[in-house]
Amino acid sequence: MRIGQGFDVHAFQDGGSLVLGGVKIPYARSMAAHSDGDVLLHALCDALLGAATLGDIGRHFPDSDPAWAGIDSRELLRQVVSKVQANGFRVSNADLVLVAQAPRLAPHIEAMCEHISADLQVNRGRVNVKATTTEHLGFTGREEGIAAFAVVLLDE
Repeated sequence: MRIGQGFDVHAFQDGGSLVLGGVKIPYARSMAAHSDGDVLLHALCDALLGAATLGDIGRHFPDSDPAWAGIDSRELLRQVVSKVQANGFRVSNADLVLVAQAPRLAPHIEAMCEHISADLQVNRGRVNVKATTTEHLGFTGREEGIAAFAVVLLDE
């Protein structure tokens, strides 16, 4: 078994579409990023790559490469899962945390879990997503951006 952890953060920008866990969230701001800015899936990709000792998301999908500009992070996740599987691993489970003062994320968590479990090729019971605030402390508390943490377990 292999354990991996991931972390990502993006700042807010005005306009655009806020996408978290592959779900469009109604909100006036989006993430400033080279791709669609899905911090949750980026943290998950890093956790998967780390557990399989394959580096990190920036190594595989550099923001200096125009090919990845605006890409749907679910596509990145599916490519990472393929790389992990090609190295002899399969996902056992994933536990993810979104840290955001706003918007309210609880109504969207089940849809995020459905998208993630489909992309990880595991049943829904192997994916957990949680959302929390920082009680108005730090950059997330000031509503400047969103952070995400991910932990995964891979089986050989």
